[in-house]
Amino acid sequence: MLVPLADSTSWSPALPPFLLASVVCMAAVPASMVLARRVGAVAEPDHSRHIHPEPTPRLGGIALFAGFAIALAVFGGPVESRWQVVAVCGAITVTMAIDDILNLPWWTKLALEVGAGTAVAALGITISFIALPYGHNLNLVWLAAPVTVVWLVGMQTSINLLDGADGVAAGVVAIVAGVLLLAAINRLEPTAGVQNGVIVLSGALMGCCVGFLVFNVHPARVFMGDSGSHFLGLALGTITVLGVAKVAVALSLLVPLVALGLPIGDTAWAIYRRRRAGVSVAEPDAGHLHHRLLALGLTVRETAMAFYLTTAILGCIGLAIFGHKKVLAVAVVLLTFALVALLYRNQRRPMETPHDDDYVILPGRAAVPTRARHGGEAD
Repeated sequence: MLVPLADSTSWSPALPPFLLASVVCMAAVPASMVLARRVGAVAEPDHSRHIHPEPTPRLGGIALFAGFAIALAVFGGPVESRWQVVAVCGAITVTMAIDDILNLPWWTKLALEVGAGTAVAALGITISFIALPYGHNLNLVWLAAPVTVVWLVGMQTSINLLDGADGVAAGVVAIVAGVLLLAAINRLEPTAGVQNGVIVLSGALMGCCVGFLVFNVHPARVFMGDSGSHFLGLALGTITVLGVAKVAVALSLLVPLVALGLPIGDTAWAIYRRRRAGVSVAEPDAGHLHHRLLALGLTVRETAMAFYLTTAILGCIGLAIFGHKKVLAVAVVLLTFALVALLYRNQRRPMETPHDDDYVILPGRAAVPTRARHGGEAD
């Protein structure tokens, strides 16, 4: 049963957690900034990958989690395994906050990612089947837990690598959470209980991201750090497992996969690029999509807007699986037009001739003008 997207009653469960998560996150960010400076969790600019101009606190993930957790504590009654979700997300936030302070080696972070995914699977939150066309389902049986762990590790890694320019990661996750919310609204029956929980979760996740963006849009006053990117990746992945991935509709997993096409694609390309260069896949570089857009001359805010528009376009395409194709086709056309206009505007902008000290060299990339170097935190 398809539920009209404009039906206000279907939206209403998302609004209270959205508002509360936003307010709590905004209130918690200044405290996280003070804490970050006291414990030394500050991102120093190095004019290579970390292209922000000033030392910036990077424990914003604590504020993100606080908004999400409190919203679920107050309004999370419909959420399946509410406290388990809060506990696992809290664990990854705290452990990755330690990484923000101590800069742990890559293999330690990978172990923590796998541990978080394993904990979710051990709680019984798994992708038990994958829906196929013509009403068929592929039951994963004993593969359910490993597939879930791989999915959750991939989500954490993708959002972590996406967190490279002011406002990009939080904005993209907010949009994808909105896509999952619409997918859940569109399939309230016959799985109303599950989908109502997904609506609440998506509202809370959107809310904490929007609250964080108040401080994280360019020029960012705080970064989410590994604590924030891993929290967002794990929360987003868990929502897909609890919701969309449990709905027996054709190719249901394509909705989050398509909506997350940008971070997943950037992650896959980063792995290929590093292996081809003969270095470890964990070796950081400045070849991510946000670096390339900045190198083309887009400002940091324009780069973030390009990510938002592209994610929204992909999200509309993913939602088309669930019906309302005409409405979503119009949205795709309008969003595509806006993205093309943004890129065209950048190409038409006259380039100023900078002084030598107006450039910063990114490894393996062309020189990037000063106006493109005030970015966020890159991996």
